[in-house]
Amino acid sequence: MARSDFPGDRSWDFKSVTTSGTVQGFNGEPVDLRTDVAHIARVYDHWLGGKNNFAADRKVAEAVMAAMPTVTESVRANRSFLRRAVNLLATEHGIRQFLDIGTGLPAADNTHEVAQRAAPDSRIVYADNDTIVLAHARALLTSSPEGRTAYVHGDVRQPAEILAKAAETLDFTQPIALMLIAVMHCIPDEDDPYAIVRTLTDAMPPGSYFVLSHPIPATDAPSGDVPAEDLAAAYALMREASTGSFHARTADQITRFFDGWELLDPGVVLATQWRADEPESTVIRVGIGHRTA
Repeated sequence: MARSDFPGDRSWDFKSVTTSGTVQGFNGEPVDLRTDVAHIARVYDHWLGGKNNFAADRKVAEAVMAAMPTVTESVRANRSFLRRAVNLLATEHGIRQFLDIGTGLPAADNTHEVAQRAAPDSRIVYADNDTIVLAHARALLTSSPEGRTAYVHGDVRQPAEILAKAAETLDFTQPIALMLIAVMHCIPDEDDPYAIVRTLTDAMPPGSYFVLSHPIPATDAPSGDVPAEDLAAAYALMREASTGSFHARTADQITRFFDGWELLDPGVVLATQWRADEPESTVIRVGIGHRTA
């Protein structure tokens, strides 16, 4: 029997929601999915070919695609990096614990699926503060019999709370892979994203790994892919769907998140170039850091 921290055995079917868009949430409370308003998590779901999206989400997704035709390639490249990173850490570096913050909607090859396929005894904690993601928590809370998967409702801007809740599942005396996949661009500079990451990384024991992906500014995008002005327009649409929280950063600014960590080769590079040679275009830079002591 797969082990999870979600009570009950009712199977989760997002598309069975009522026409009002209200479902029972993780803790039994009603969650208004606001299906009439575009939501960035559901927009991403559409780009990934998922079914957990509505007309308002598809309208924004298609508008972004019109301005930036390669957006789906970029999103797929980000997802491909997640798979490579988790598999690498589980198979080659012996990592059996993963803290994935900013989970997003369930999609193919979630962190726990990749990790437990490689190492069934892996433990995974997902964390997100989004009520839309919260309503989908059941889909994430599946596990191999040997491992464990848990969900934490928490905001990355309150890292100490996430760490305290994660400690109920993870052993912070043993190496952990901290996963911040396409989440820190939601944090503006005035909220001090570097201090947030520092609080999280300072809690990681020796032998841990830090996995990060982050969009770059329109002006830093690879030449020849998408004109900077079109990419800027696409970012503006995504910012609107994210309630104003979309903050691209330069390669140097992204690398700064890894202060105090030893970067694995090839360093902070485009997602398609991290131990791969994928043909897709991307505006996502990624990296993996290792804490040796």
